[in-house]
Amino acid sequence: MSVFRLEVVTPERTVLDIEVESVLLPAKGGLLGIWANHAPTIAALEIGVVQYGPKDGPKDRLAVSGGFSEMDGSTLRIFANTAETAEEIDVMRAKEAKERAERRLKEQQEDSDFQRIQVALQKAAARLRAAGE
Repeated sequence: MSVFRLEVVTPERTVLDIEVESVLLPAKGGLLGIWANHAPTIAALEIGVVQYGPKDGPKDRLAVSGGFSEMDGSTLRIFANTAETAEEIDVMRAKEAKERAERRLKEQQEDSDFQRIQVALQKAAARLRAAGE
């Protein structure tokens, strides 16, 4: 199988720098699959889960909270606002954040806070999916 380099960086750190066979990205407008020798591509990312690993096997997961990706044919670079591998996620904390956001959504009346709460809920849900919950 052909492999390519996957680099995931945030403003704080390099999260991943590995070789993989495939990546599935939460791009704006839908999921985007990337394989070795993919055409050069730039994509905006949604809050969600990046899946990466072998082409035909179980994938590792990474929660991201937006950003963008750039594929140049041999390297996929993900520039994320935040990113956490499944192993880094505190599942209990993410569940509490999700429950808190769901409760606040039910109580909230102002649109400005509604959007902020929705983002918090999306982040918590992505973290839980990446952690396999």
